[in-house]
Amino acid sequence: MAAPVQSPVRTETEIQKLTIGKALNLGLRAAMEADDKVLMMGEDVGRLGGVFRITDGLQKDFGEHRVLDTPLAESGIIGTAVGLAVRGFRPVCEIQFEGFIFPGFDQIVSQLAKLHYRTQGEITVPVVIRVPFGGGIGAVEHHSESPESLFAHVPGLKVVSCSNPVDAYWMIQQAIQCDDPVLFFEPKKLYHSGALKQPVDTTSTPDPLFASRTLRSGTAATLVTYGPSVKVCLDAATAAAEEGTELEVIDLRSLSPLDLAPVFESVRRTGRLVAVSEAQSESSVTAEIAARVQQECFYSLEAPVQRVTGFDTPYPPAKLEEHFLPDLDRVLHAVDNALAW
Repeated sequence: MAAPVQSPVRTETEIQKLTIGKALNLGLRAAMEADDKVLMMGEDVGRLGGVFRITDGLQKDFGEHRVLDTPLAESGIIGTAVGLAVRGFRPVCEIQFEGFIFPGFDQIVSQLAKLHYRTQGEITVPVVIRVPFGGGIGAVEHHSESPESLFAHVPGLKVVSCSNPVDAYWMIQQAIQCDDPVLFFEPKKLYHSGALKQPVDTTSTPDPLFASRTLRSGTAATLVTYGPSVKVCLDAATAAAEEGTELEVIDLRSLSPLDLAPVFESVRRTGRLVAVSEAQSESSVTAEIAARVQQECFYSLEAPVQRVTGFDTPYPPAKLEEHFLPDLDRVLHAVDNALAW
């Protein structure tokens, strides 16, 4: 595959306290300023600024030739992006809601993922597909799903997910710089959360794009998660600490490739693992984590790997989604099961 992703070009500016949504907007803006081959395309990304306003102001500042409002045709959006990438551009496609990605699934899996390999490295396809995903916004069917495991299973695709403003700002720029296609999953319910505002230093050096990160140290058990479930796990760790149980929390950040070395090291110390995500459990990222940890850390485990996920059903109506999504109580119950083994 392509060479490792380098750190984005840094620009001097003051530290700003941002939401995830605003951090993504500024990260996209920085990428467009740094490289005039970066294009934005998608349904309503231009004049409207996207349904979640992540691309707000970009068309006004960079013009309609670089921020393109497209027809309602995901297959056409992705297919056009493939052609543009082959010709030297770096298209960033927005899928309005994750459930709308499937008309473009064939283009992503059959073309985008395979061109580099098919041409023996002669052609790169630096396409980023931004995917707002996950529940928690009270939306109807096809607006709250978690299809990331489908794409993490496909060789040739990179799959990442941010969970905080600092990562949102840097990871989107790193994804755009990557010469491989990247699916960038964004936790939509956290876009404009004031509780998650963080100072973002745009002059700092970011972590590598495809690396996991330990967010909280602990000794009793390890929680591993990503995207919208990171906040749930941090809240669970805070609640457990009040009762004297210290939980380690690891944010995967990258789902393909998976950086599990820090997870293995953590589990060898804690002896217990709880994997958490909103996606259904069967054939999922959490299933892969459980398999790999039990393969690599079998003699260190004091209990079977526990998983807290969405249920193996289609996403429910809005009135039921609070029962479907992993929450603090379900995570703590899994921790209790692991500790009681």
